[in-house]
Amino acid sequence: MRNLHYITAGLVLCLSIVSCKKVIDIDPISNVGVDSFYKTYDQTKTALTGSYNGMQKPLEFEWMLTDLRTDNSKQGVANSSAAINFEFNDLDMFTLNSSHDKVYQYWLVTYKNIRSINYVLKSLGVVYTAGKTTVGEGTAKMTPEQRNQLAGEALFLRAYHYFNLVRLYGGVFLVTDPVDPEQSKQINRVPLAECYQMIEADLVAAKNLLSQTAFTPSTSADAGRANTWAARALLAKVYLTLHRGAEALPLLDEVINTSGYGLLPSFADVFSINNEMNKEILFAVRFKAGGLGLGNLMANNFAPTSSGSAVVNGDGSGYNFPTNDLDVTYKTPVSGAIDSRKAVTMAKYSAKLYVKKFTSPVLVKFDAENDFPVLRYTDVLLMKAEALGFGNTSLELINQVRSRAGATDYTSGDFKTGFYKYPADSANPNAITNEAQFLAALLNERRLEFAFENQRFFDLVRTDQAIAVIKNHFAIEFDSHYKSYRPAFTLAELQANLTPEKLLLPIPQRELDANDQLKITQNPGY
Repeated sequence: MRNLHYITAGLVLCLSIVSCKKVIDIDPISNVGVDSFYKTYDQTKTALTGSYNGMQKPLEFEWMLTDLRTDNSKQGVANSSAAINFEFNDLDMFTLNSSHDKVYQYWLVTYKNIRSINYVLKSLGVVYTAGKTTVGEGTAKMTPEQRNQLAGEALFLRAYHYFNLVRLYGGVFLVTDPVDPEQSKQINRVPLAECYQMIEADLVAAKNLLSQTAFTPSTSADAGRANTWAARALLAKVYLTLHRGAEALPLLDEVINTSGYGLLPSFADVFSINNEMNKEILFAVRFKAGGLGLGNLMANNFAPTSSGSAVVNGDGSGYNFPTNDLDVTYKTPVSGAIDSRKAVTMAKYSAKLYVKKFTSPVLVKFDAENDFPVLRYTDVLLMKAEALGFGNTSLELINQVRSRAGATDYTSGDFKTGFYKYPADSANPNAITNEAQFLAALLNERRLEFAFENQRFFDLVRTDQAIAVIKNHFAIEFDSHYKSYRPAFTLAELQANLTPEKLLLPIPQRELDANDQLKITQNPGY
């Protein structure tokens, strides 16, 4: 494959599928040249719709680069000879090199969609320079309100992609305009701070450009487009990642107090295909079943191998194998309160654990209906708790999430094995009384709430817990899983694979090799 900047998207404009009620009906117009852009509102909106559609492909690989590198997931067949499982092993055990195919594929499809988004932004007159994103006239003729809406949506999508890239790869190529192959050779990696400066600028502009209308249920074709509340929540997460929690708080409070979003009574209803884009979903990558080429692969990818149609029609691939540790972390006592999230999140078939969260009936293999949540209201609540730090208000926020999952007030019994809200009375021996205990409780809650939503890795890195937690995961799972590998290795050898440098992925080797004009630096450790 050629360098990502040389990629010319090969998608062709399709006809709108009238029966589809999602914002993923059409692929972008992408056979334009660097100097040719969209001319009308309808053309630009169609292209932007294709950019929403372009968010699907990175999710095919994202779980491999996130959950598989945490204590949530593992490659489940220790001595498999399948080539894909060798690739999973390298990610799972931090032994990958810069030529890893899935590391490259995620990079490739993400930059491909950034390229499509940049065409939209150029047509709208959006310019990023000197740390600021502004909107001008552009080539596409439309009303100012239409321009602001499309620009805000496109900026949210671009910021989302770059936020994921920098958290996975570090400083990357900042491409904010469509470029031709020769121009692309003059673009090098930029420092992490400059990447975040652009991400922040895009999200600040997006939140100001987008409508501040409160959430109302909708089944229109526009349901699922980015809004100001999603932009505020994502910007808050950027600030938390940069350890600027004080700046995250007002954004989170605006979502909580003004947006109209909130908790659903049932955790299961959040993920129901009959209740999509509900009041808990601030933003999701949308999928559509029905043989349109827009279905979700996760149901079949994550179902157990050799399960036939017992889990999902067409059998499963056995990917994203839940860990035993995650299995027992959900509190499901024989009597008393049970964490209702477990039955929605994961299940067991013939002694094999599998991810259930994105499973729905399919007529055709790899064609499920399930949307993939990116920002949920519970994330806003728990981000606010994180931004506030240890204190009663933060514990109340965590308890809101636990309560919805079925936790009850603690009066007596074994707190560690039962499912309870955290006691507020500091005299209670089970109460959280310091910052370290609070962080452990917060991360545990985020783990249970967002399991297999590709958040765990970022949570651990953001809070500086990744090394300790993942090495502990290796220890917990060593005798039951990793010890079975051949050739054999010790626990100490497995743990030694994980160094601070290896928390970043390598820049794909093909990128380094393809540019004959600039020397592109590789991340340390590769």
